[in-house]
Amino acid sequence: MRVSRVGFARRGRSKTATVIGTLVSAGALLMTTTGTAAAAPPPPDRPVKPGQAWMGSGTRIEQPAASEAGSPITPMDTSGVQGIDVSHWQGAINWSSVKSAGIDFAYIKATEGTSFKDSRFGANYTNAYHADVIRGAYHFARPNYSNGATQANFFASNGGAWSRDNKTLPGVLDIEHNPSGSMCYGLSTTQMRTWINDFYNTYKARTTRDVVIYTTASWWNTCTGYWTGMYSKAPLWVAHWGVSSPTVPSGFPTWTFWQYTATGRVSGVSGDVDRNKFNGTMTRLLALANNTA
Repeated sequence: MRVSRVGFARRGRSKTATVIGTLVSAGALLMTTTGTAAAAPPPPDRPVKPGQAWMGSGTRIEQPAASEAGSPITPMDTSGVQGIDVSHWQGAINWSSVKSAGIDFAYIKATEGTSFKDSRFGANYTNAYHADVIRGAYHFARPNYSNGATQANFFASNGGAWSRDNKTLPGVLDIEHNPSGSMCYGLSTTQMRTWINDFYNTYKARTTRDVVIYTTASWWNTCTGYWTGMYSKAPLWVAHWGVSSPTVPSGFPTWTFWQYTATGRVSGVSGDVDRNKFNGTMTRLLALANNTA
């Protein structure tokens, strides 16, 4: 009886090992094709903690209906040059799958405020490069933490630098509705203009590039007072979800990038991901990357 039980136990362990091995292999295959998600971001009715913001975390306060998970993408504008923007909230990303899905560019969160660094920036930035996805970095602004120059220096020193390598886009200043408090971070329109101008000038001195500005028409018009100071300087990345054409903030001639949904899906990324479109051809995107435009 004892020998019989031992033999059964061994056979049982062998079968169990086979099943576990199969599940592990299946899991590895799933990771290869879809990526592995991190924890879900806080729901819209809760403030976003410092260091945990992402591109669009303030925009969803202004455009709540279009930011609901599972809501249809209107339009599903997959024409032209397509891109995504990501942060640690997307978890591990399979960038080869992202590239195969038709994504040509990606912006990746690098920094926030004066001290926060995105935990997945290094992996995302490097792996996107090796997958031939043209990538750039973005800084989530916290104007109530410090002046613009301080945050521009922090960004440039921690992922926001630029090089002419055919794969690196100029950095982005992500300045939108405060996801943690008052819309304009407690600054007057004059103070906000000064803050943005200081960030722009410092970033350009550090990198030689004009910083791209991500914002919404509502936030920009309200918090800068319809400012035209960036008209001929900074390319505009406008966030306007669920429409056929975005509303451009006062003070910009047109949009360069358009974030048209916060609930997109792309192979290689698990769950929702922001989808974006470039206003031009692939040749023009490369010209922007290489500063030959």
